[in-house]
Amino acid sequence: QVQLVESGGGLVQAGGSLRLSCGASGRTFSNYAMGWFRQAPGKEREFVAALSWSGVSTRYADSVEGRFTISRDNAKNTVYLQMNSLKPEDTAVYYCAARTSPLHATPSREYDYWGQGTQVTVSS
Repeated sequence: QVQLVESGGGLVQAGGSLRLSCGASGRTFSNYAMGWFRQAPGKEREFVAALSWSGVSTRYADSVEGRFTISRDNAKNTVYLQMNSLKPEDTAVYYCAARTSPLHATPSREYDYWGQGTQVTVSS
């Protein structure tokens, strides 16, 4: 079992930055690919970013490419999402997810463990 806890969400003005963190329990964290997803009101959950077990390979949604950066610190069992140049359309609940595979993936169904989510609100 892996438990994931997100933090770092909040209210920010357009153009601002936030860094989300996701702490994971379990000794096998370093073997898992990790991802971030988001869900806005009335919309389906969508892929944001993912990275492989080593952190070397990453993937981003087109909508966040160049603005968001995903990273991990396996010694701290933590994955991060640095979000810059935020836009009102980035407003959503952001979820951290773990995949019991070293390779990242984009479909949410590929992920086995999920956090409770953290709210990000970007005002215009």
